Amino acid sequence: MGTWGIGHWLIVLLIAVLLFGTKKLGNIGGDLANAIKSFRKGLQDDDHSAQGQLKADPNPPAAAASSETKRENTP
Repeated sequence: MGTWGIGHWLIVLLIAVLLFGTKKLGNIGGDLANAIKSFRKGLQDDDHSAQGQLKADPNPPAAAASSETKRENTP
C-alpha cells in the first residue's frame, strides 16, 4: 500500500490501451489539447478586453459620479 511506482503506471496505461484502443485514446488527447488551447485563448481575450476598457475609460461611469454628487448635497 505504498506509492505508485513506474511499474504500476505502465500497467494502468496498458489496461487503458487494451480497453479503449490507441485511436480513441489519441482522439481523447487531441480533444483535451484543443480544450486547453481554447481555455487559454479565452483567458487572454478577457485580459486584453479588460486592459482595453481601462485604457479607453479611466474615469468612473456617469451614473456612479452622479450618485456620489447626490450624497454630498444631501444634509
